[in-house]
Amino acid sequence: MRAETFVRKLIACALAGAVSMPLILNPVCVRAAESEEKAVTLRVCNWEEYIDLGDWDETIDLESGDIIGENSMVEDFEEWYYETYGKRVKVEYSTFGTNEDLYNMLTLGDVYDIVCPSEYMFMKLMAEKMLVPLSDEFFDETDGNNYYTRGVSPYIREVFENHEINGESWAKYAAGYMWGITGIVYNPEVVSEEEASTWRILNNPKFKRQVTIKDNVRDSYFAAVGALKHDLLTSPEFRADPNYKQRLEEEMNDVSPETIKTVQDYLQDVKDNAYSFETDSGKADMITGKVVANYQWSGDAVYSLDQAEEDDYILNFAVPEESTNIYFDGWVMLKSGIGDDAEKQHAAEAFINFNSRPDNAIRNMYYIGYTSVIGGGDDTRIFEYADWCYGAEDDEEEVVEYPLGYFFTGDNSDENYVITAPEEQLRRQLFAQYPTQEAISKSSIMVYFDSDKNDVINQMWINVRCFNLYDVPVWAWAIAAAVAAVLIYLFVRMKQRQKMYE
Repeated sequence: MRAETFVRKLIACALAGAVSMPLILNPVCVRAAESEEKAVTLRVCNWEEYIDLGDWDETIDLESGDIIGENSMVEDFEEWYYETYGKRVKVEYSTFGTNEDLYNMLTLGDVYDIVCPSEYMFMKLMAEKMLVPLSDEFFDETDGNNYYTRGVSPYIREVFENHEINGESWAKYAAGYMWGITGIVYNPEVVSEEEASTWRILNNPKFKRQVTIKDNVRDSYFAAVGALKHDLLTSPEFRADPNYKQRLEEEMNDVSPETIKTVQDYLQDVKDNAYSFETDSGKADMITGKVVANYQWSGDAVYSLDQAEEDDYILNFAVPEESTNIYFDGWVMLKSGIGDDAEKQHAAEAFINFNSRPDNAIRNMYYIGYTSVIGGGDDTRIFEYADWCYGAEDDEEEVVEYPLGYFFTGDNSDENYVITAPEEQLRRQLFAQYPTQEAISKSSIMVYFDSDKNDVINQMWINVRCFNLYDVPVWAWAIAAAVAAVLIYLFVRMKQRQKMYE
């Protein structure tokens, strides 16, 4: 029995060894299988068409090397994450149409790990304690893979660090993605630069049914405040105030009852003067010539100018002299998705960093037309890309020096960050994509409003966009009352006749 038992054991060991031999000989397969089994699922929700989807037709040939998008940014991130950290990540990527759509999706129970709302919405999410703070490791500049903190524009960094919600800076919870300003796209054959450089163009009867305004309460409210406070905001005394930036932000975010009432009246006048309230159709309306002026975000302004130029149709971009809204879209992590999952948070922060790598920031800018918050730090490729897009040809004569040091290094006198550009770019794509320091000096954030203020402003917007009973004239009420009286009289007579025949 002992001999038989020994033989059986010997055979079992041999079989076990034979089965395990391939695994011993190929440990990479073991690691890959384990990695696949434990892949991190990262749920990302971003604006529609707001990341490079690959398959370009053009190569960006910079001095530092060519850039081209072959795969989608999401696919490239998944591969980079595995190569960099030895861990598989699977991105479930989805999109939203407006900030309000995103908020409704979240409140109805949709779960995401990382989302990219605009500044007033991530302020709201901060205020409602819905976000996970960025980790200390994310801000470690000695880590070569931390492309965001190593490359974010000094100007953008300052904005995020100096604006707070409930005593906490934006920078603690949000990492910028794209940024820009608002202004007026206009047809210079019909509208002068002076006429386009004020929010009052929206109510200018000279352009009745030839201008568009944004179909959302925040952007329209901002424009109306700028128009109504034109004299104050452009006065030398106001501009010379040592606390000008703070006062400008206070004035542009004024939600006193008096201001809300005057804004409502103004926007109702604009409604009568405008061609339409729109969110996206204004670009096409400008390109086709249906309208001559369009209230636009700078990224969409670049698109409009580019598309019109293909048809030899020239459009320009102007910044209102009263103030411009400086806006940001930023990545934030949600408690409902990330929770206390360290692996998910690491993947989410890596996703931000991958999109902040200078070559990838260029890919995203090229694809969507907006401006990345990334300046590149010691990497000059993003500035090279701006020069590649807008720099003058060697034989051009009407050129200007266009300094961008304020964005790339924090010093606008830095001679290494000056583009020699065609003079027309002072009013065109370069100005829209990288506004001058002078234009930026008149910019203001749209701050977060609490629920009570939001309710009042939203009701004002309903009155503007729908129907405001308070604006019905007395004669209309009189006619309505007379009609009602006649109907009541006829109804009573009909009932009396029915009783007579019963």
